[in-house]
Formats: sequence, structure tokens, C-alpha cells
Amino acid sequence: MTDAVVARGVELTYGDRVALAASDFRFPAGAITALIGPNGSGKSTVLAAVAGLHEPAAGELTVLGSTPRKERPRIAFVPQSTKVNDLLPVTVREVVAMGRYASLGMLGRFGPDDRAALDEALDRLDLQPLAARHLRELSGGQRQRVFVAQGLVQSHDMLLLDEPTTGLDIVSTEVIRQVVQSERADGCAVVITTHDFAEARAADHVVLLANRVVAEGAPEEVFTPENLADAYGLELNSSHEHVDVDDPAHRPTQTLHRHVEIPPLDD
Repeated sequence: MTDAVVARGVELTYGDRVALAASDFRFPAGAITALIGPNGSGKSTVLAAVAGLHEPAAGELTVLGSTPRKERPRIAFVPQSTKVNDLLPVTVREVVAMGRYASLGMLGRFGPDDRAALDEALDRLDLQPLAARHLRELSGGQRQRVFVAQGLVQSHDMLLLDEPTTGLDIVSTEVIRQVVQSERADGCAVVITTHDFAEARAADHVVLLANRVVAEGAPEEVFTPENLADAYGLELNSSHEHVDVDDPAHRPTQTLHRHVEIPPLDD
């Protein structure tokens, strides 16, 4: 399997703060890669670097055979907190159509291909019944589907999704997951960030982060007790039923702990 992304010694910083220490990693082409790790572990920053929105402080990052900030490979990026002013009188269809603007240019006009891509994206995210509604009328899950559709309508060979299903209703979560699988089936490289271990286990490739690459590979190779203890720190309790990870970044107090249950791998 070839690689859509190759990083060698890549370091990502914000001023003096290191979001990702010098690390090597890869995202295979035509596959789903999950980035997972504690809060603040560098997941969103890695995604932004791949999208060409964050310049590495050191190292070499190749995306779809090119340098992302210079040659702009065909990438669709759906950030975690996409916002549209609720006072703007924009409909669902208009918001999704914004995804075509980059290829049309300032004075470009929609043609048949653009309208076909728009309708296809609305269909895939089950948004046609909502196309004429204003964004402010939608639920959180419906809004997230709109922004994923905005990503899909772009011409792309790679789809980047920053925590696409976090906090969503069951229907929206399932629709987005079906789209992810469909993109993979069409040969697109899909990269998602997630806190959900079940979602990460469903990926083809996993990169476990803790401001560095702790481990990467197939889910069963990455999700070992040793790797999880390294990434999440401190307590790790295991049995044949599940593994509990005590994530210090999620502790509301010194006495309360938030444990994430990781389902066992299939035999």
C-alpha cells in the first residue's frame, strides 16, 4: 500500500510550545487513518499541517506527493469548530455550495458539474430535505453533516475530518460514518481525529499521539496496554473484557477520574 502522507522528523510548534515533537508517521493511501490521543496531544495540529494550514518548524512533510503549503494538493478539510454567523440568511444548500468557491474563483459561476457535485453531497449526507432551511434552524448533528457535505463537494483525493462525530446524535453519526466508508471504497485517503476508541479500532491505520507519535500501525498493534499507558499516563487497568484508560487531561478534580472503556478486539 502506498502512502498519501509521509512525515520525517516533523516538529509542530506554536511559538515556544511544542504541539508535536520531532516525529515520523505515515497515512496510507486509499485507507482510513485515525489520530487518537489525550486532549492537547497534537491531533488537530497534525491535521492542520497536512491541510497546509500550519507550517512545520522542522522536518519534511509530503502530502499526496507534494508540499502542502506550496503546491496545494487536492484536500478537503472539515475543521472541528466550523462556525457560520447565525444572523446570516444562508441556507443549507448555500453553505454546502461554498465548498466549490475555491475552484470557481471570485467571479466564477456554477456550471452543470458544480450543481451535480452539490446535489450529490447533499444526497450523501441526507440533507436534501433540509436544503432550503437556514443553518440556524438545524440541530448540532445536522449542522455537522452540512459542513462534512461542504468538504465533500470540493474536488479532493484526501478528506480530513477533525472529530467529525463528537457529541452527535446517532443518526448523524451513522450518516457520517457511512460517508467515511464510502470515501475509502472510492480510493480516497480519509484521516479523522477522534477520542472514540471504537471509532479508531474501525480504521485501517492508527496513529497514537501524546505530543509525539507513541505508536502507529494496525489497531491491534497500536492499542496495547503499554502504548496506552505511555500515551495517557498513570493508571491503566486491564482485564480480558476491556481496558480502562485514566486520561489526566479529562480529570475534573483531583478525586474524580474519567475512564474511557476500550472494547476488546475481535478474535
